[in-house]
Amino acid sequence: MAVPRRQSDAPPVIHSQRTFRIPLGDCMRISAFVTWTGLAGFAFFCLNSLHSQTAAPPHRIVIRAARLITGKGDAVLTNGVIEIEGKRITAVGSGLAVPANAEVIDLGNETVLPGLIDAHTHLLMEMDGSKILQQDAEMLRIVATESTAERALLGARSAREDLEAGITTVRDVGNSGVEGDAALRDAIMRGWVPGPRMIVSTRALSAPGGQFGSLTPDARKLINQEYVVIDGAESARQAVREALYSGANCIKVIVNGNPADVTPEEMTAIVQEAHRDGVKVAAHAIGDAETRIAAEAGVDSIEHAYIVSDDVLRMMAQKHIFLVPTDSTLSQFIAMVFGGREPTPEERSTFDKEMKDYFEGNRRRLQRAIDLGVPIAAGSDMYATVPGKTRGQASLDVLEALSNEGMGSMAIIHAATSSAAELLGLQDRIGTLEPGKLADIIAVPGNPVDDITSLEHTTFVMKGGVVIRQKQ
Repeated sequence: MAVPRRQSDAPPVIHSQRTFRIPLGDCMRISAFVTWTGLAGFAFFCLNSLHSQTAAPPHRIVIRAARLITGKGDAVLTNGVIEIEGKRITAVGSGLAVPANAEVIDLGNETVLPGLIDAHTHLLMEMDGSKILQQDAEMLRIVATESTAERALLGARSAREDLEAGITTVRDVGNSGVEGDAALRDAIMRGWVPGPRMIVSTRALSAPGGQFGSLTPDARKLINQEYVVIDGAESARQAVREALYSGANCIKVIVNGNPADVTPEEMTAIVQEAHRDGVKVAAHAIGDAETRIAAEAGVDSIEHAYIVSDDVLRMMAQKHIFLVPTDSTLSQFIAMVFGGREPTPEERSTFDKEMKDYFEGNRRRLQRAIDLGVPIAAGSDMYATVPGKTRGQASLDVLEALSNEGMGSMAIIHAATSSAAELLGLQDRIGTLEPGKLADIIAVPGNPVDDITSLEHTTFVMKGGVVIRQKQ
């Protein structure tokens, strides 16, 4: 049985080197020791000597800020203090005493809160934003001309930009070539490149065609570079096993096919096989039929769901299936489509009319989901260039989009922290600031409850107790 690779809290790399000086007399005794006992005895002697040394106490850091959002509730505490030893939080509260031997990071009039989580990313894909409305052609260009190695290097840059923006954990859901996302995740864990903690799906499972448009018979070979095509329930089960063997720690399914959808039998088989191994399933589903197939099968999250009925939303609430509304702002679309230039009045008027139903539909869908009790996790679905913004900055626009659609600021913060951590199955390690959790901490100016866009202007980032970025 394939077993998914588990992320460790810290990468298995050497962070420091020590030089041990041995007196001349000791060298002579060691020489004699080697002569009599051989190399194995010498190795035992060295290991015993190292273990006998007294270990240095863990480094202690205290972060202070005017405001503190722990993510456990809706309160905003004043005079916030977070105490950290090594990579974990040891104490959190308002006005706590600062230990005498601690390094103090005073963030002044900032607000500290848990590191942000993007529950729907594509770090190894970057479409030309000005061609965002011609996605079939852009998808074909990327898969046909960019190797998995090239895309992994692109992903390393995107990962760094995400982390610098305050996104300390992501769920990367496919469009990463053949196991490129797993390679990037492992490189980050080993400390080779900086980036957020990653949950990855490897290639998404789909009906024939994946998300490509119409392809010639020869071009169809490209599909297998991006998707695993399934055909029947047993094929679906085998695809899950293959994904787990390839390093996936979540499963992504494209329920909407071109032209055929994944069937209810296939979807049920996927969920059963994944859940048997303790792995969660994310379903790309748009439309009543597709969201219903996903919900009835018991997936863990439905991505997008731009068109979804109240019946399906009720089912999602009952089964605790997360909605990941990957919505955007009008300003982001304008920046992409017009390449960063200011559109003419005529262009702007036409574009606003064309997008009006899309944005209004998103708003109504989100409000219905909230009213019916569907859990929400924030996901950007960012995979295109946005002029003037890094990948991380562009990814955070989804939080403003949720605000524009009527979601409250604290609810948005939970969607991007504690709720997203629960969806990813990492709620015991991240998502809130409390003792025992990993020290994933960010700071922003002002109070994000008053202005959610302040989350787009992170001034301090810490991941696992290591300071990544601090604005002076």
